[in-house]
Amino acid sequence: MTLNENGVLLRVFLGESDQHEHKPLYEAIVQKVRELGIAGATVLRGSSGFGARSVVHKSALLEMSSDLPIVIEIVDSEEKVNTLLPHLETMVREGMITMEHVVVLLYRDKKSAVC
Repeated sequence: MTLNENGVLLRVFLGESDQHEHKPLYEAIVQKVRELGIAGATVLRGSSGFGARSVVHKSALLEMSSDLPIVIEIVDSEEKVNTLLPHLETMVREGMITMEHVVVLLYRDKKSAVC
């Protein structure tokens, strides 16, 4: 990606216990994102939330829910992110996927940072 490039932010909302081919779904999605050469992905674990079935999943002080909310944020050009969508269609059995347009203001690693 380049600076000031128009891109998209794809968000995948799912549960921590969701699986794909006997591994956590969020790990399988991040692996697929990397295989496709998409700019990046971040997995965020929520402390509370609910979805289509309106079942609240939340963490408690003494007991951790085994199905906390997970959000995966993925950013790249719309063209690159669109290559991921057919895979998500088969991988995500329950959840929500959103997409919004963004402008990438900064995208670099330590090696390319200006000192």
